[in-house]
Amino acid sequence: MADIVDRATRSRMMSGIRGRNTRPEMAVRRHLHAVGFRFRLHRKDLPGKPDIVLPRHKVAIFVHGCFWHRHAGCPKATTPSSNVEFWQKKFADNVARDVRDRAALESLGWRVLVVWECELKGGVPGWLVEAIRWG
Repeated sequence: MADIVDRATRSRMMSGIRGRNTRPEMAVRRHLHAVGFRFRLHRKDLPGKPDIVLPRHKVAIFVHGCFWHRHAGCPKATTPSSNVEFWQKKFADNVARDVRDRAALESLGWRVLVVWECELKGGVPGWLVEAIRWG
């Protein structure tokens, strides 16, 4: 199936997709700050540059979009019908990188938490604060 927009338009649309300061990430950050946590953002010295880092608790948090990071069983984790091979490789690479980054962080002694975009529909999940506080 052909794309419904031309290459230039698709390129412009895709370039508008942010990797940082996304709406889900901002919601998690606002909530954590409101309950008293202080954190750092996108630390380049850590594998995968976690979205939120709580050094005091040695916790790294990734806020994953269901589409880009392939949240299993989520209706948002669809595959575009055009250029399927490209997308399958792209998604497989994303998932492999996520696994590799998580393992690297854990080997350095960090606890890694993943918050999925779809989990934020009803607000930030309660398990997140508990997981940070109590491990």
